[in-house]
Amino acid sequence: MSPHHSTTEVDVPPPVRAGNHGLTVDGSALRSALRPHAAGVAVLTAAGAAGPVGVTVTSLTSVSATPALISVALATVSNTWAEIRDCDWFGVQLLGADQAAVAQRFATRGIDRFARPTGWHLGPHGVPLIDACQSWMICSPYRQVELGDHHLMVGAVEHVELGAPTGSLVHLHGSLEPVGPARPVADGPGARPARRP
Repeated sequence: MSPHHSTTEVDVPPPVRAGNHGLTVDGSALRSALRPHAAGVAVLTAAGAAGPVGVTVTSLTSVSATPALISVALATVSNTWAEIRDCDWFGVQLLGADQAAVAQRFATRGIDRFARPTGWHLGPHGVPLIDACQSWMICSPYRQVELGDHHLMVGAVEHVELGAPTGSLVHLHGSLEPVGPARPVADGPGARPARRP
């Protein structure tokens, strides 16, 4: 190279590696491995630009107690993520054992998920909330992180309301399964009528 020839050094970031060897199993293998894992079923809701939006999620996780943080993961290509990513507030409601139809409705594409027979109401900050759930959490966005083909949405829980204690709804072996009593436990510890937040 001529001593008069100038060059520009460019910092090239190292390749992103997944795992120790840069390879992961495919999505179908991962889903098969997780089929025996019982995951609680919730519905994520928010006020979108054109009306209420919501989607069923099984990725709800408690992140921190102080401050109170939870997280859900949404597919980057999902319409719900596109509508909810810039919201100021969102709601997460835990479904009860008798709300499999609600979970299925909010997992169905191409329909108005808030039309009849869905029962819902407006909660704090105008967040649309599903009726008769086990609990409701109103959150403000705390962090959003892109991870693979999903975005992890972390929310700061700023309001909580409890419904009547009932059995839970879980996703197990590819289907929705009730766990525990479907009806409210009338005389259980802390039992009280369901209330709207």
